[in-house]
Amino acid sequence: MYILGISCFYHDAAAALLHDGLLVAAAEEERFSRQKHDAGFPHQAIGFCLQTAGITAHDLDYVVFYEKPLLKFERILKTQLSAFPRSWRAFGEAMIAWMGDKLWVKTHIQQHVGVPLEKILFIDHHLSHAASAFFASPFMEAAVLTIDGVGEWTTTARGRGTAVWNGAGQNSLILSEEQRFPHSLGLLYSAFTAFLGFHVNSGEYKVMGMSPYGEPRYLDKIDKIFKVYDDGSFWTNMDYFSYHYSHTNTYNQKFIDLFGPPRIHSDDFYTTKTNPGVDPNDPQVKQNQHYADIAASIQLVTEEALLKLLRSLHQQTGLANVCIAGGVGLNSKANGRILKETPFTDVFIQPAAGDSGGALGAALYVYHVLLGQPRRFVQEHNYWGAAYGDANIEQAIKETGFRYERIANEAKLTETAVADILQGKVIAWFQGRFEWGPRALGSRSIIADPRRAEMKEIINAKIKFREPFRPFAPVIIAEAVADYFDMVNPAQNKMAPFMLTVERFQEGPGEQVPAVNHLGTGRLQSVRREWNPRYYDLVYQFGQATAVPILINTSFNLRGEPIVNTPANALKTFGHSDLDTLVMGNYVVRK
Repeated sequence: MYILGISCFYHDAAAALLHDGLLVAAAEEERFSRQKHDAGFPHQAIGFCLQTAGITAHDLDYVVFYEKPLLKFERILKTQLSAFPRSWRAFGEAMIAWMGDKLWVKTHIQQHVGVPLEKILFIDHHLSHAASAFFASPFMEAAVLTIDGVGEWTTTARGRGTAVWNGAGQNSLILSEEQRFPHSLGLLYSAFTAFLGFHVNSGEYKVMGMSPYGEPRYLDKIDKIFKVYDDGSFWTNMDYFSYHYSHTNTYNQKFIDLFGPPRIHSDDFYTTKTNPGVDPNDPQVKQNQHYADIAASIQLVTEEALLKLLRSLHQQTGLANVCIAGGVGLNSKANGRILKETPFTDVFIQPAAGDSGGALGAALYVYHVLLGQPRRFVQEHNYWGAAYGDANIEQAIKETGFRYERIANEAKLTETAVADILQGKVIAWFQGRFEWGPRALGSRSIIADPRRAEMKEIINAKIKFREPFRPFAPVIIAEAVADYFDMVNPAQNKMAPFMLTVERFQEGPGEQVPAVNHLGTGRLQSVRREWNPRYYDLVYQFGQATAVPILINTSFNLRGEPIVNTPANALKTFGHSDLDTLVMGNYVVRK
């Protein structure tokens, strides 16, 4: 049985394909279209999934959409009309968008995928999120939390899932509680994202990266606009926001009166923590510190809200395990506190926690709940995208004119890459199937020596062309995690393999890797050899040479572009940056 899941028409359009309950392929449309956060119908992602399985649309048993468009349209219509006349412009834009594409999803699927109407199903947005986490987890039973901006009406939902593996019994996934729009933790964080000069739905992680440079001095002001209660429920004072009636503005003048002028996106960000030599009385430094303090404040409020939601959920369910999905589930700084500060003993977060993951969840929900099929799949790794063989790679290299050599010997290839890293070179690492979700996890990565403090500035300024305050992630072999990080049960941690948790470095070992030590913390990726042998061997051999089994890992892309997909994408990015070496399949490319 083949089930295709689809998400699109908001952001991060994607497709995922199941065969008898096992994931075959999954990808965001942006990797093929090269349009970051592409929201359009995922033609190319669907084509990739079908091609990977070796099937056509005729072989599909069901095609499932990750939300219910009519319910979402109802929410938009009611919200815009209730805010009239302030919403007159947004109302017109919404009607054009919905009448043009978003309301006719079934027709789009029928025409563009090529399946009859009776094969097309729709699943509630937050049920899709919930299924993407629970039915991809290893748990037989778990509490479930979904939390994002908004789906149809829901912004947060809680419940529990029960699974069967041998066909005896029945799968169950019930969301028994919900918080409804306009009260939304995700939209609250997005409003501050916009205020701090970043793009909504893509810049939230920059707020998280900025927050350690500040102090949470504005909790009293946030308390005027947002309150969270001990049971995890929360309330938003809509007098300060405009996202419920505007497509372009998330906050209003009253918000500005409370927090001051918004940060200009193009302004340089530096403080006494990012640049210890600067004058603390410099007006720009003071202004930047103000913004850092706001970032620290909203980050702390988000963390505390998430912890209250989880503590209350544990009290209700009494379960040891919890599964989390929705865009807020990508807040790795908050995730790092879950095992330390809630009664849950094990956590699984969908690595593609945002809307793209809804494509997978919709398909999983149909297979396991609607069709009652037993569990067969656990998402232990995240390499579900396209791969390219030697012939494709060599042809692409020859078309560029770059120098290259082919190294078929596995050990020699890795030794060559490690030798370059030891010489202070920055290498691009292009291997196997690309990653599903927003994180580069060793298939499409940029790699460098974390012991060199200057690497952070070099990669940010000359290769990624991004803000200098942005941190880099450490990738570490799984058996060494306990030697470098203060973590609860590091060997069992299910967030670390997907770069979903920020943890505190142990003081001594953390000083060995200044380029990935973000004020004492790191958003680590742990890697096991069975998940990605070549990537593991790269980190392991670097550790053998240096006694530090950690490397810098950041996504293989330039600022504003999606992570690379094809060899041609990789070579273009390689040529347009100061990368020194590209290791692509069995080929080593140099300038």
